[in-house]
Formats: sequence, C-alpha cells, structure tokens
Amino acid sequence: MLWMDKYKPEEKAEDATDDSRMEAGTEVGKLARELFGKPVDVTETVNGQLNLPAMTDRTQVEIEHETSVICEASFSYQGCYCAVDILKRENDGWAIYEVKSSTVNEKNMKAVYVADVAYQKYVLEHCGVRITGTYIVSINNDYVYDGKLDLERLFQITDVSEFVRNEIGEVEKNLLQEDTLLESENEPERELGLYCKDPYGCPYWEYCAKELPTPSVFDLYRMPLKKKLEYYREGNSDYRQLKDCGKIKNEKQLRQIEFALEDKGTYVNIDGIREFLSTLSYPLYFLDFETMQPVIPLFPGTKPYQQIPFQYSLHYIKSAGGPLLHKEFLAESGENPLQAIAEALCRDIPMNVCVTAYNKSFECSRIKELAGMFPDLSEHLLNIKENIKDLLDPFQAGHYYNRAMGGSFSIKSVLPAIFPDDPELNYHNLEGVHNGSEAMTIFPRIKDMLAEEQKKARHNLLKYCELDTYAMVKVWGELVRVVEGDAEDGD
Repeated sequence: MLWMDKYKPEEKAEDATDDSRMEAGTEVGKLARELFGKPVDVTETVNGQLNLPAMTDRTQVEIEHETSVICEASFSYQGCYCAVDILKRENDGWAIYEVKSSTVNEKNMKAVYVADVAYQKYVLEHCGVRITGTYIVSINNDYVYDGKLDLERLFQITDVSEFVRNEIGEVEKNLLQEDTLLESENEPERELGLYCKDPYGCPYWEYCAKELPTPSVFDLYRMPLKKKLEYYREGNSDYRQLKDCGKIKNEKQLRQIEFALEDKGTYVNIDGIREFLSTLSYPLYFLDFETMQPVIPLFPGTKPYQQIPFQYSLHYIKSAGGPLLHKEFLAESGENPLQAIAEALCRDIPMNVCVTAYNKSFECSRIKELAGMFPDLSEHLLNIKENIKDLLDPFQAGHYYNRAMGGSFSIKSVLPAIFPDDPELNYHNLEGVHNGSEAMTIFPRIKDMLAEEQKKARHNLLKYCELDTYAMVKVWGELVRVVEGDAEDGD
C-alpha cells in the first residue's frame, strides 16, 4: 500500500465517509487533550500546510523548557518523521500517548496501533528522548452519556509498553524494507492475501484484483476469504474452473456459478415464495431507517458509535388492490431525534399490523433501543418490532435468483437485477444522496448550512429514503406477480 500511495494514489477507491471520519478523528483528538490539563500544541502551518521543520524546532524548545505535555510533538531522524499525539513528561523521561477515534481490541491493537507507537518510540529514542511508557487512548464504547460528557469514562487508556518492547526490534528492519520498496518505480509483485482485507480492507483491492476474471471466486456468496484464497492459489479463479474442479458443494454457490456461465433466466421456487407471502397481511407497511453514528455521543442514554435513527420512510397499502400511500419522518439536524422518531413511529404505524423491512435485524434493533429509552412508548414500539417480516428472506433462502444478482441478496443488487431498465429505481439518478453513507454524512452537517442549502439537503435525504421503501414495494410486487402468474398458468 505504501508504494501505491506514492506512485499510484489515483487508484485508491473513494470512500464517502473519509471526510466525516477525519472530522471525528480531529474532534476526538481535541477532547483527549483535555485529559492532560493544558498541553502545548506545537502545530505550525504555512499556507494551510503543516510546517514540519518549524514543528520539530518548536518541539525541542518545549522539551528544553520542561513543558509538561506537548501535543503533536514532532521529531525527525534520518528521514523518518513522526508527530506524537500527546507527549507527557514523567519523572525519568517521557510517555507517548497515541489517540485513536475507534475502539480498541487486542486484534487491531497488535496489528495496527502497536506498530505505529513502536515507530514513534524508535524515532524519539534516536532523537535522544527517553521513553518510559507507551499508551493507546481510545474510545470506551460501553460509556453511556448522561447529558454531561465525562472524559474519564469516554476514553480508556491502555498501556501497550510490553507489546511495543516486543515490536521495537522490527521497526528498523521494516524501515529498510520500506526504503528499498519506495526507491524503485517498478511496481512490486504481491499476491492477493488475507492482509488485503484484515484487519482492514485495502483501498487498492480493485486495482490489485483487476487481472481477475469477472466474475471470480472472490464474488462467491458467503464463502470465507481464506477459502476463496485457497481456490485462487490452486488456479481456480473463474467460474468455469470452479465448476469443473468439483469442490463446490454449497447449493447457492453452485447456482450462482451455473447462472453466471449460462444465462438461465430467473430461477423461481414458487412454493417457497408463496409460503413467504402467506406470512404477510394487509394493511402492509414497508419501513426503512437512516441513521448516524457519532463517535462522541450527542444525546443522553446513548453510547459512542451507537446507531442513531434520524429518518424513516414508510410506504403502505391498506388493503388488497388499494393505492400505495407514503409517510416519512426527518428530524431537525442538530436536535435530539430519538423521542421524536419514536413518537412518529407510534403515530404512523398502528399496533398489530404487518410491517416489512429488508434485512430486518437493523430496523428491529433500532426499534428495540428506542423502546428501552421511552417506557411510555415501549409497548407500541415492541409490538411493531414483533410484527416485522423480512423481505430479504425469500432471496436469501434461494427462492428467487437471476444472473444479474451476482450472488448478492442486498436490495441494491436485487433491485437492478429485477428491474434493470427502470430509471425511477436507479439510485444514480438521485441528487446529492445516493447511499446510506452519504445520508449519514450529510444529515449532521445540515445545521451549519445556509437556509436554501438546508432545504435542498433535506429534500435529497427524503427522496433517497423514499426510494429505499419504494424499492421494497417493487420487490414485493415482483414476488406477488410470480406467484399470481403461476396460479394463472395453473388455471
């Protein structure tokens, strides 16, 4: 990835959440500093860019002045540069505190964070700074916000000194390898492996996988990456090879392969679909939420990274053959949406009616959380939850499949596979908001927009969420059409 960052950064996959992730990281970093009193920040800029030489010079001044806590303490050694989030003076040296806006577990701590801190320790010690401790400052996702932010409980500080001691010997070796790698403009050769996805997905996956056939073994439904890599290394990458090797036994994976090799139209299990439809009844509702995940909890009773529903779309049909009706809710940006959305759900969805969602576990979890927050609405909300049916079920069960689904049963795959040429169902034709990540990013920013921009952003959010439930209606309609068509054929 380092070589790609230097020589082919344009190949990096875009991520709609990059900006919001950076903003969250900045916010967390500022709050973490408050744990250490009044630190001195040595950040220096010129024309909006970091002035690294000035930062290293100022760091030395603060160290000589015996400043207690230095933020962005900057050091350079033989071309190796680092800025320490928080450098704290101790009796016999200095302690490094690396701030992370994520939660920390043993896996990501060892795989990613410890290496970062070990590198910092290596640079600082070669600059003559005695390091007596190394720590990770991360988010405690068990912290429940009660209306007043408690930084001591929001953050958790993990002593990683022992891990860093075990890692420090690898730093110089890794630096030499990196230098050799980056000196050459010749693209290095490296096979696809578990490291492409673990502990994090590499943004250059599409580039590195460009020589793979389309579709390939990596597109197979619910096969572990480790198993996919086994087939890939055996030379069984394309679907013809996978079929001929005779090792694939999973029925859904076999169907996916067969339909890709031969366009068999649409596979339909009429009995399975009919059984699913028999669980639905009128009035019939179609529900979809949009949520945000603030790192720093904003509302009482919530935790870091908790999914906070701020919007829903609700299509419904009162009786067979009746018109399609629509209701919606969108909270005010900057205000606590939880009680308002809970009340709106109880107002818009009567008790004991049939509600559908696509991948219902998400909607059910949000409703259960709301019920726990508002006891007076709990009975009604839990009744809604208990009556939710999952439109994903007939597709995940394999009752309906065609080639265009590509082995995926998400609604973003199912919808265009069933209705490939319908412009009103094309998310790309929407303005401003095309997916849940964009909705999550835009909503909290609305409060800071000008009035006309706010109006436009809210309109775009409403149209996006409305399409989500309209898509569910169309998918349900296709299932009904298939069953009714079979009944007519039988007559």
